[in-house]
Amino acid sequence: MDFEYSDKVKGLVEQVKAFMDEFVYPNEALFEEQVEQTPWETPAILQELKAKAKAQGLWNFFLPLSFGELSGGLTNLEYAPLAEEMGKVMWASEVFNCAAPDTGNMEVLAKYGNEEQKKQWLEPLLAGEIRSAFAMTEPEVASSDATNIETSIVRDGDEYVINGRKFYISGACRKSCEIMIVMGKTDPENSNRYLQQSQVLVPMNTPGVNVIRPMTVFGYDDAPEGHAEIVFDNVRVPVSNIIAGEGRGFEVAQGRLGPGRIHHCMRSVGAAQRALEMMCKRANTRTVFGQLLIKNQSVREDIAKSHCQIEQSRLMNLKAAQKMDTEGNKAAKDLIAMIKIVAPNMALDVIDRTIQMYGAAGVSQDTFLAHAFAGQRSLRLADGPDQVHMMQLGRNLAKAYAE
Repeated sequence: MDFEYSDKVKGLVEQVKAFMDEFVYPNEALFEEQVEQTPWETPAILQELKAKAKAQGLWNFFLPLSFGELSGGLTNLEYAPLAEEMGKVMWASEVFNCAAPDTGNMEVLAKYGNEEQKKQWLEPLLAGEIRSAFAMTEPEVASSDATNIETSIVRDGDEYVINGRKFYISGACRKSCEIMIVMGKTDPENSNRYLQQSQVLVPMNTPGVNVIRPMTVFGYDDAPEGHAEIVFDNVRVPVSNIIAGEGRGFEVAQGRLGPGRIHHCMRSVGAAQRALEMMCKRANTRTVFGQLLIKNQSVREDIAKSHCQIEQSRLMNLKAAQKMDTEGNKAAKDLIAMIKIVAPNMALDVIDRTIQMYGAAGVSQDTFLAHAFAGQRSLRLADGPDQVHMMQLGRNLAKAYAE
């Protein structure tokens, strides 16, 4: 395996690092201030930074080369170090138009959407003009098994009628969110439970789409993105809004989640790396019991263990990304599962050690640590809980060795 980056990618990494240093890190406090003033609107500073990034060509890195002219021109492997840099600030990926859930929705529309759907929704998403959401999770069923989804999508002439309740629909609280991809059942009686589901495009302003409340994550509302609870009450959309055709919802979901999972994990490495850098600075500047923290053996061990864990996760990310590029997402499914299990837990370990070293400040709003910890803990549930990935990975491994 050769993980040496081309001069082009090295140049992009330096550009993104420089952009983060000049524009993103210095504006973290301003971002929070503006969000507090108008929680569900895109902060002015974010709009400003997006325009700067777009003007510099630092845009849409996430779409791999397999998407042709729509692509950002990078492979998954080449995107990894860029996503890692973005992961050091929770909202930075949006600056470069590389933020979930838009990234997954854009990949779905690029791969499965028809020309009309691409024109109406993909193009403004690629331009960063609108935001989107992906509505799958439901409060009444175990949504880690997507075949459980109960939201009904019933055809009535030239329209689909949608009824159901979803929650933790990331991005749907935001005023700039204009479109949702909604997963529900069009054929609940089909004997093949993987052909019961479909995905359909639902504009947020459609009558019957009722945003009930923003859900919190460990007390954070994650504004301006938010995680909405939504009730669909006889929502009607044209039949032409179906994605790929009836019965293909599970297939589309699986196609969407593979890249999304590894993108999250790339950002997890970035969050952990920032925490490690903070840990090292703290250890070298904080005096306790008459000496610097770095003089304590346990502190040195925490730094060493954290560096080892980060590097292990980074390499696993790169190996999975390379296999996705060379053999396809399906061939890389075990590696994607492995990194999805490993990276968020690694980040939690590293961030927790940094919090401990910062003491009271570590759990406060004065560093990024507490919010980052909450985000990484929720990532152990998002895009499939750890237990599901371990269950499937264990099954696949046992089967392979049994054969």
